[in-house]
Amino acid sequence: MKIFEAILAAVFFLLGIRSLVHWLRRPFDSTDARDHVLFALFVTGRAGLWFALSGVFALYAITPTEGRAFIDDVRAYDWLLIVFLLLAALQLLAGFFLGRRSTDG
Repeated sequence: MKIFEAILAAVFFLLGIRSLVHWLRRPFDSTDARDHVLFALFVTGRAGLWFALSGVFALYAITPTEGRAFIDDVRAYDWLLIVFLLLAALQLLAGFFLGRRSTDG
């Protein structure tokens, strides 16, 4: 196990927990169900990005790279980039649509 990557995985995991706690404690005054769904998607994307980064470094920490190129060893985890991009898009779109919602009904 690589120590630097494991430390970064733990730090990003703790940042994900902090982000989740911060956004769930934030008061949300809307009564519209669509606003609540958009806010839940926003929080999922926001905290999920931290957890995805934590997962990347955790996978890098446990992947043995002795005698081979690093890129050959992590090629199997290319799908994690798609997860990261989907979470970023989820946060961006949910934040955009939540900001465009009208407050007068």
